[in-house]
Amino acid sequence: MTMKILAVAFLALTLSACESSTENANSSNENKPAATTPAPATPATASPAASPAAAVQLKAGDKVKVNLNGSSSDATVVRVDEKAAKVTVKIAGQKEDKTVALSAVTKQ
Repeated sequence: MTMKILAVAFLALTLSACESSTENANSSNENKPAATTPAPATPATASPAASPAAAVQLKAGDKVKVNLNGSSSDATVVRVDEKAAKVTVKIAGQKEDKTVALSAVTKQ
């Protein structure tokens, strides 16, 4: 019974400490100017430079190396989904196609 009372008291103190710290954080920010949202970058110029993997143009039939589970395997590209940044490949010696991240694929 004593352990339950101590546990409840500890939780109450922990919660009250958390609540008071958020009040102090809010009051210290009152004197600072309001943060403005950053200006959005133009998609036409930011998209090609945003992803280094996007610079590699892959298409179906390309021979690639795929990093899976820490090892590199030879594969052939079956399908590329640039919107989801995924590539479906046929790994040499395997029957099924695998879908991997675009960053796990390097062109040979």
